[in-house]
Amino acid sequence: MYRNYIFDFYGTLADIRTDEENPYLWQKMSEIYSAMGAPYGPEELASGFRRLERKEKERIGTVHAEPDLSGVFAGLYREKGAACNETLTKMTAVTFRALSREYIRAYDGVEEFLGELQERGRKVYLLSNAQTDFTRPEIEMLGLSKYFNGIFISSEQGCKKPSAVFFKRLLDTYGLDPKESIMIGNDESSDIAGARLAGMDSLYIHTAISPREYGREEATYRVMDGDFRKVRGLIVS
Repeated sequence: MYRNYIFDFYGTLADIRTDEENPYLWQKMSEIYSAMGAPYGPEELASGFRRLERKEKERIGTVHAEPDLSGVFAGLYREKGAACNETLTKMTAVTFRALSREYIRAYDGVEEFLGELQERGRKVYLLSNAQTDFTRPEIEMLGLSKYFNGIFISSEQGCKKPSAVFFKRLLDTYGLDPKESIMIGNDESSDIAGARLAGMDSLYIHTAISPREYGREEATYRVMDGDFRKVRGLIVS
């Protein structure tokens, strides 16, 4: 039926809960920055983070802009005159994510399905609205990296779903025919709308962290109870 399977990550393959508003997060991050020569109070750090994040989005200047937050983490050091290299930036981002993450797990049936696609010789790709320093380590943590023929993360591209540019870059990079490809995701406004713009079929899976509003985009297939194990019967033959 399809030769290429393109997946969203969060809410589709992996269940995750994060809380970036938790005062504990900003207290601990302020301690880390201060210890590395960039003294911040928790509130000052949080407001500075949001300010630099907005600035990065404005710098890219597109509707579906996706800044790389590594520049934000590094900028917070530089604003206090502290030295900052790539290793420190990455470790700060990883620590931020670990402190803000309540849990992450792969949905039941995900690894088995990806393994079956691999065994059948189908191509598997990830197209995720996400941050490199958050998401690539989490893919590794869940043991899923080995199943992907390619991984595209929005912060690496400067744009995000539903931008047709984001989809086209993936298709062009790997020489994929959109008519032989399907997008699987839990967000109609990004995954399903973007697939339509790219000329691809799509499967919408409704999970606990899907946006509340749905039903506005017509997916080729739907799984409305969040049971990932039902996906196989719809799109593999």
